[in-house]
Amino acid sequence: MSSANPDTPRPPAGRAGMKKELPERFRDYRHVWVFIELERGQVHPVSFELLGEGRKLADKLGVQLAGAVLGPPGEATQNAVAEAFAYGADLVYFVEAPLLADYRNEPFTKAMTDLVDTYKPEILLLGATTLGRDLAGSVATTLLTGLTADCTELDVDADGSLAATRPTFGGSLLCTIYTLNYRPQMATVRPRVMPMPQRAHRAMGRVIAHELSLAEDEIVTKVLGFLPDSQSGTANLAYADVVVAGGLGLGGAENLQLVKSLARAIGAEFGCSRPLVQKGWMPADRQIGQTGKTIRPKLYIAAGISGAIQHRVGVEGADLIVAINTDPNAPIFDFAHLGIVTDAVRFLPALIEAFTRRLSPHSRDKLAS
Repeated sequence: MSSANPDTPRPPAGRAGMKKELPERFRDYRHVWVFIELERGQVHPVSFELLGEGRKLADKLGVQLAGAVLGPPGEATQNAVAEAFAYGADLVYFVEAPLLADYRNEPFTKAMTDLVDTYKPEILLLGATTLGRDLAGSVATTLLTGLTADCTELDVDADGSLAATRPTFGGSLLCTIYTLNYRPQMATVRPRVMPMPQRAHRAMGRVIAHELSLAEDEIVTKVLGFLPDSQSGTANLAYADVVVAGGLGLGGAENLQLVKSLARAIGAEFGCSRPLVQKGWMPADRQIGQTGKTIRPKLYIAAGISGAIQHRVGVEGADLIVAINTDPNAPIFDFAHLGIVTDAVRFLPALIEAFTRRLSPHSRDKLAS
């Protein structure tokens, strides 16, 4: 009776040992698609950010970049098609139907899955917005494929598989996920995680129209009216040029007034780290980080924030990060451009006074320009 040679290397256990071999039915799936999120006549900026990222993936794979536009007949939908080309799409797949005037899961899922089944993309990217998350989950479930949510980095490996990186274990680790044996490979990315590409004046390219085979009486959900959120637009952290945020290092909820005062003095938005929301010191729409808002300001001032991974991935796109913390070994100093080791509660009043004295109202508006 022979025994196994202990020197013979064993294949790695778990997912790492799986072969990336596609079933025959998926081998003709090609090209990179980006869902162009159009709602109430406006394209969400995350769609353009994803076109920029999709361009990189498509170029590495040697395939085309396509936009997928779903919307009602009219000028806004036609403009969305034109904008997809302006931000780098090589072609656009287009479903135009009155049923797509308002977002409802059933008609949008039907339109997108029909497009995928007919034209077979290998990668499909969507924005991790309220609409995008809802659509991505139902599309992936219908197509029986994998979906990696809230990615912070996208790449393709040596064999052409999508490598989608996201935080895990409460933001303490980063993991890279592959959809090995299914297509399309799907991922969502939150607004402002990827940089906005340069818009170019480009002629309209190839537009492939596809008909939506669905009737209104087949849709369970009905739109009775539209009521805008009375609180929408109150916190515009994602697209602010200057942001000031506070963390547990401030010591108490009352000291958040210092963060708000500094933001007011320099014409900035204000926010906080996750623990402050968990304590009820600030509302959730002010949270910055992987589980809150992702920001890409020209200037980010972090007061009393340690800089855990889940916060880092939400702010590292900032042009200039200024960190104020009493702990010289705080993780935030590993990625901040400028670090100040001091008590933020003592330092912020002096900073507010200095900015207030030196900046006129007009120059505050110009601070980030």
